[in-house]
Amino acid sequence: MVNGAFFAGYGVALSLIVAIGAQNALVLRYGVRREHVLPLVLFCATSDAILITAGVMGFTAMTNAAPWVEPLFTYGGAAFLIAYGARSFLSAYKGGQALVPSEGQRTPLIGALAAVAAITWLNPHVYLDTVILIGSVSAEYDDKMAFGIGAILASFSFFFTLGYGARLLTPFFAKPRSWQILDAGVGLLMWAIALKLLLP
Repeated sequence: MVNGAFFAGYGVALSLIVAIGAQNALVLRYGVRREHVLPLVLFCATSDAILITAGVMGFTAMTNAAPWVEPLFTYGGAAFLIAYGARSFLSAYKGGQALVPSEGQRTPLIGALAAVAAITWLNPHVYLDTVILIGSVSAEYDDKMAFGIGAILASFSFFFTLGYGARLLTPFFAKPRSWQILDAGVGLLMWAIALKLLLP
């Protein structure tokens, strides 16, 4: 089970998740404040697991029914990765503000879950990352189950690390230079995955 496909799935998913966004910022904020960390990280990771499974399994069924779909999504996915990588490099070049989670009153659990649910399930980008992009990359591997498990494990390990390690990571996140390094690394990984998709 732990093979090349597993590590590829882990790397692809982690590279997509690690870029800071509304969902990650919310988890980080609650992690720094030590509020509702377990339910929030479980919700985010489980949501990813559902979407990744749909992408890996559904994409295979789709390509079996319509073989032309695979090259379409392969080249489309590569184009997206190249554009995403370029955006990360641009962000690294420009620099940005540090992410400093705000302090405030304690939020009720239902309110925190409602916020993360909206950010997770109402964001079209999450479907592009998990269902379309991860699904299309998984089609390149014979062991799709290992690829999917690796991708799901990446999501769980990332969100648990972000939620529970937030206080340790706060000094790092407070420095704009750190985000530039992270963005550059994400850009390199995106372009490497795109190259793998395009090479025969």
